[in-house]
Amino acid sequence: MMQLKQWLRPFILCFALQLLALPLTVQASWLNFSDMYAGATSEGLILSDSLLSQNGQTVTMQGYMAPPLKPSINFFVLTETPMSICPFCSTDADWPSDIVVVYLDDAVTALPYNQDITVTGQLDVGSYVDGDTGFVSLVRILGAEVN
Repeated sequence: MMQLKQWLRPFILCFALQLLALPLTVQASWLNFSDMYAGATSEGLILSDSLLSQNGQTVTMQGYMAPPLKPSINFFVLTETPMSICPFCSTDADWPSDIVVVYLDDAVTALPYNQDITVTGQLDVGSYVDGDTGFVSLVRILGAEVN
């Protein structure tokens, strides 16, 4: 019996090391447009506790890709309903409650504005001005994958 245990030890150790090397799957939580805000004031939208508690977490959202500025893109606006025009905003006080900016790691070809899509990535909340475009956003999904 002792020889069997000594013989199995390297295999058990190898198996344990292989398990540790497996990538961890991060479970994304669903975020709905209707759950993002708790109301509005004259100064703008009030972020919901639900939205704030998911800041920095991996989320999945479903919506539509608003028409981007060019055919190959590394970011786009996700909308709750199909929009035939891009909803650019001047300040975060004017930020519509039914859009999220989605930043991609790899460029994709723009999809039809009425095609339902799902995106998964890291939620980033708070006022932000994109240095390249000047686009102002209040809610973003970073490193997103589009399905």
